[in-house]
Amino acid sequence: MLVDTRRRNIKRLVWVQVLGLLLGGLLTKLADLFLPESAGKSFLTTAVEASVGPMSIDLVAFGFTIGPLTLSLNVLTLVGISTVAFIVRSWI
Repeated sequence: MLVDTRRRNIKRLVWVQVLGLLLGGLLTKLADLFLPESAGKSFLTTAVEASVGPMSIDLVAFGFTIGPLTLSLNVLTLVGISTVAFIVRSWI
């Protein structure tokens, strides 16, 4: 059986990104809840955000609006992505 490894690698990369972002978001919330106010907390939880404004689609029968979509990155998000990538690489 021939398997398209390029397609499999792209799927794996997307899953690593999605799961890493979720893990990083969880780590950020936990750090925000449990760390005391300090320089370390502000370093770990300060985020850079990018957003795409609302996109309206108006069709004849119905219309809907998507957005705004926001991506928030901080140090703990990068740690989450790296952790998931390391686990996926070691298991697969």
